[in-house]
Amino acid sequence: MGVPIVLVHGLRLSSSMWRPQVELLRAQGRTVVTPDLPGHGSRRGEEFSLGRAVDSVLGAIDEVGGRALVAGLSLGGFVSIAAAGAAPGRVAGLVAASCTAKPAQSLAQVYRIPSVLMERLPDKGATINERFHRLTLRDGAADAVLDGGLAVEAATAVIDEISHMDAIAALSSYTGPVWLINGARDHFRIHEKQFFDACDDGRLVNVPRAGHMVSLDQPVNFSRIVGDAADVVAVREGRSEREARAEESARVKAEQERAALETDGV
Repeated sequence: MGVPIVLVHGLRLSSSMWRPQVELLRAQGRTVVTPDLPGHGSRRGEEFSLGRAVDSVLGAIDEVGGRALVAGLSLGGFVSIAAAGAAPGRVAGLVAASCTAKPAQSLAQVYRIPSVLMERLPDKGATINERFHRLTLRDGAADAVLDGGLAVEAATAVIDEISHMDAIAALSSYTGPVWLINGARDHFRIHEKQFFDACDDGRLVNVPRAGHMVSLDQPVNFSRIVGDAADVVAVREGRSEREARAEESARVKAEQERAALETDGV
């Protein structure tokens, strides 16, 4: 039903984190796909780069017909923004969650130093990360995250790669509809006004009682936002198709009238 949806996971996580959204959105009859990014989930061990990550998103879009609503969280949000900027004709709408902070500042300050320190641990911080998710997530959300594995070994390479991304420039180059979603308690809200101002057609939504993992803190609300975004895009897509058909009909009619005039003049 409607526009297909591509969901893009966060740093160290995998497509399994989207289990609540997949269940809720598919129950509505929607087409939903959840690719793993390089170095994560089923692709652990692969080298991560922003270009390869964007290719993964575009490949998922191609799987569902070549045009889709793309929704990503944290790392997935940055990758989704990059995909929209690189291939706007294939991204019918963009939901960027938990990523309204400039990567050069936020990732370097918040994530890189802890990631480097964790790499020195025997398990590269896997145990600490698992305990953190089990303590902070509830109602089965921790299992959804952990079932796909935690790619702790990919963190430093990902951070170094994404830190060089100009997210606001990429967002500025995309003219389609954008939903910027943040948990009200998320530290990544720091530059949300700049991100919102960069949108040609943007909306800014803050979800109460949610943190950085907004899709898991408020799974029903987040799924509703994504579903509503898909419906808005579907209406616009339908209107565009009708307008295109009307223009083509008018063109054909004009050609027929011109041909008739030319025949009458012979």
